Amino acid sequence: MELYGDIKQGEKGAWLSIIAYISLSLLKLSIGYLYNSEALLADGLNNSTDIVASIAVLVGLKISRKPPDRNHRYGHFRAETVAALIASIIMAAVGLQVLYQSVSKFFEDAVETPDMITAWTAIFSAGVMYLVYLYNIRLARKINSNAITATAQDNRSDAWVSIGAFVGIIGAQLGWPLLDPIAAFLVGILICRTALQIFRHASHALTDGFDEKELKRFKKTIELTPGVHKVNDIKARIHGNNVLLDVTIQVKASLNVVESHEISDNIEQRMLQDHQVGHVHIHVEPVARD
Repeated sequence: MELYGDIKQGEKGAWLSIIAYISLSLLKLSIGYLYNSEALLADGLNNSTDIVASIAVLVGLKISRKPPDRNHRYGHFRAETVAALIASIIMAAVGLQVLYQSVSKFFEDAVETPDMITAWTAIFSAGVMYLVYLYNIRLARKINSNAITATAQDNRSDAWVSIGAFVGIIGAQLGWPLLDPIAAFLVGILICRTALQIFRHASHALTDGFDEKELKRFKKTIELTPGVHKVNDIKARIHGNNVLLDVTIQVKASLNVVESHEISDNIEQRMLQDHQVGHVHIHVEPVARD
């Protein structure tokens, strides 16, 4: 029940992002259009598609809350990781669009200088998104959520995007109008970079990839458990915000079933206390010779 409660908390972070993105995208797109800022328009377009990405995360979190059923014996936790993957693809599409629009501006005969109101809009938006980032990254660490971590990273990149737009607009005000589309171009690069990082993390988890260093830490904890003679095999995978661990251990052949079971229970308790791993499947084999 605690896992489902954590996912429900994660939905608050997704809702916060959606509300912030709707408000800021409307503000940026209108101000950017009325006062001639390509960088602010790119920033607003970025936020408008972030709405879709945040909705994808929210849907993924809601699906993750569904209990195990006949076709999903392990539950639906991976829907959360799929949501992060979808969010990264949407972000990449937006980044490429922003890059295209900013480059096309370099070939125009004249570039208009944006009004200072666009700069203040950008820096205000940066402050708002950084506060949203702080809330979501703390929430993600608390509930160990891949989707909310991806959302928080997106929030942070959006704050930097707005700062970049602010710098470009100020530069245009000082007599370098091309700095505005240059800032928009850098915004596009940053969006694509963040999307790639989220995509790599989500795809790694969905293909059962796992951090080798963390796996070695798990193995060391199990080897130090009293009664464990040797760890024959160990492997792990990510299932939403959970780690599923499979391990094969050797124990003395003279031990009975109850004694072997106690060693397994001890391993499970240590993994939960030391590494917050609550799903451990243990196969016990006897040592050939005591």
